[in-house]
Amino acid sequence: MLTYFVIAPILIAVFLYLFSSTRSSRVIAIIAQAAIAIFTFNLFIESRQGEILTVVGGYRGVLGITLKADMISSTLVMVTAILFLLAAIYGLKEPSSKLYWLLMFIWEGLLIGIFFSRDFFNVFVLLEVATLIVAVLIMYVREKRSMFDGLIFLMANTVAVQFYLFGIGYVYMLTGTLDMETAGEVIATLDRSQLILPYGLIMTALAFKCALIPLASWLPKVQAVPRAPSAVSAILSGLHIKCAVILFIRFQEMFAPITSNELFLVIGIITALTSVIMAFSQKDIRLILAYHSTAQVGLIITGLNLGGEYAFTGSMYHAINHAIFKSALFLSAGIIVRMYKTRDIYKIRGLRKRSPLLAATTLMAILGITGAPFFNGSISKYFMMYEAGGVVFWALALINFGTIISFVKYSGMFFGEDTSNKSVRIDANKQVSVAVLGFMCLFMGVFGVAIVDFLFGTNVKFSILGYTEKALMFFISLSIAVISLRFIKQTNPVLTRIRGIDLNFRGICISVGAFFAVLLIFTEIQTLVQSGGL
Repeated sequence: MLTYFVIAPILIAVFLYLFSSTRSSRVIAIIAQAAIAIFTFNLFIESRQGEILTVVGGYRGVLGITLKADMISSTLVMVTAILFLLAAIYGLKEPSSKLYWLLMFIWEGLLIGIFFSRDFFNVFVLLEVATLIVAVLIMYVREKRSMFDGLIFLMANTVAVQFYLFGIGYVYMLTGTLDMETAGEVIATLDRSQLILPYGLIMTALAFKCALIPLASWLPKVQAVPRAPSAVSAILSGLHIKCAVILFIRFQEMFAPITSNELFLVIGIITALTSVIMAFSQKDIRLILAYHSTAQVGLIITGLNLGGEYAFTGSMYHAINHAIFKSALFLSAGIIVRMYKTRDIYKIRGLRKRSPLLAATTLMAILGITGAPFFNGSISKYFMMYEAGGVVFWALALINFGTIISFVKYSGMFFGEDTSNKSVRIDANKQVSVAVLGFMCLFMGVFGVAIVDFLFGTNVKFSILGYTEKALMFFISLSIAVISLRFIKQTNPVLTRIRGIDLNFRGICISVGAFFAVLLIFTEIQTLVQSGGL
């Protein structure tokens, strides 16, 4: 049954490319995507009764390729179908070819396959093909900048994924299987020293895919490509990175005897803090959003490594929330850039007057990402901070302050005299897509506690007093941010220098090697300490 969810989008992609005209393909794509969304919702409901398992080809045991729909994977698949549906509606009137729809549907099938798959090599193949699809979509508009950034993305991911390939080869040598669950059972019986190298190889590749510092420079590059479709940036940030996050969770569980939770906790905090600083220094509207993608992923990784049920639940809910509000922000940014003919945030003014609906729904997404009370980000951040104490708590508070001050600056485009090109028409279908996502941010905040319980079946409790304290922190942070921005000039030389920080391909390769070495050394020391060798 689960194989149909992977194959159906790919078959639809081939049909659209071979048998439909360019005009009809858009309508067919929306209808087909709506059907996929309905079926994924049905799967989501069924998975609440118990895990759904499919073994491809009928081979049982370690010989089969296993697909599994549990609470988390079925939720992410449903979110995937919804976001691709809204992306299809958003692109209804764009001058796209049949190739675009072919690539988008194949990409959807690959992401669903990764969420379901429990086979090492199957995940490798799906990740590589998805990377190739993304690279082609980045280079969809054939201009020098798009071609250059697309090739950098492709080459850097090729380097990183070799670590994963060597890692799973080593795991296969140790366990004799490519099935994740069976390998996990064998790994639990092995000596810890045997696991350090494969763990380091695999987690280095996944840290790159998650865009963790210092491996994060590729993500802002590709999300800020000037002519790349806005829907591609939205899906890349909202869903594509989540595949790596889910794999991160699975491999951390598999290598439980030697997992480096403390190291990844620190890396998550550093990633989030560095990214909000980089985001605040930017003037390019898409670069601001791109760096906040790495900031939110860093926040999710931090929550996942805190070690408590509340933090884990909050991190998973935040992963879903991030897919919603970041997709809304990227899609709205695409409309805004087209209206104003610029990506400079300081030159975009009067959006509230130009399009009240777009301004309102964009504001909802901003309130979601900043964790404003009654919006979705406030619920997930509440649960993530519930079990955080001491330095970690204040680090999370500082990260959220950085997000708030960055988006206070971003919100300046709502006010002032309208500087847009009045001749540019705002397509209703685009506004509908953004509006749906914006209202989802509000809905998933107001009913957040009930949604968390329904999605994950957890026993976490919600404290009105604790939530009120977090709301008070938000308003204090907001006030400080508004006051601070009055004294920070856009021409500040420090921000200018920070804005210019970037890594070329050579720097990316060096950072991958350095990350691998640090992870190996830390894991080796941690293993020696736990075994009494130090």
